[in-house]
Amino acid sequence: MSDTCDTMASTLPLVLVLFSLSLAHAQITVFNLRASDLPGNLLGTTDGYVKVFCGSASLGETSVRNDNKNPWWEEEFQYFNTQENDVLRLEVHDSDFLFDDLIGVCQRQVKRGTHDHNCFLEKGGTLHYSYTLN
Repeated sequence: MSDTCDTMASTLPLVLVLFSLSLAHAQITVFNLRASDLPGNLLGTTDGYVKVFCGSASLGETSVRNDNKNPWWEEEFQYFNTQENDVLRLEVHDSDFLFDDLIGVCQRQVKRGTHDHNCFLEKGGTLHYSYTLN
């Protein structure tokens, strides 16, 4: 009987470590944001930018690319409190003088590894982005 108890006791720390690793938070990096064929406003131009969210956290926003239907943004966004299956949300906006127009939203549950995605936006155009979840 003591052998069984000793075996169970010796495997318990390993089980706890594996369980805590599965609940552990990871780092997400969002990068390589670019858009194509964004719709123009009344003046025919698009001043696009992207807001980035993961779960309930705002990771920030890109700079505005003025007069560009096919913008590319250099910014990378990192968040250290991510779990697998958290929702990554990217909002594409057109910056205007009075208020900004929402062009479209991309959402997906994140998975471990590096992934590239294309997302078709509600008002037209496509957002391309990559992320890595470690």
